[in-house]
Amino acid sequence: MRDASPRAPFPFARAMAFGLGVLRLSSRDFWSMTPRELFRAVEGVYGVAPGAPPRAALEELMRRFPDSTGST
Repeated sequence: MRDASPRAPFPFARAMAFGLGVLRLSSRDFWSMTPRELFRAVEGVYGVAPGAPPRAALEELMRRFPDSTGST
């Protein structure tokens, strides 16, 4: 049985900012990554607390680099 609790949508904008901006991946390489590979890349750059789930690393990245609220 699935958990009925609501989940936040995947933060594509932040993931793209990290993959394309921080890691400087090509679009092709970024889009060929799995979310698990992206989480490991976040851990490789920013580290992660021992035993922390991979989601914690992405949430830390989102906290450190929030989406801007200004218009572009």
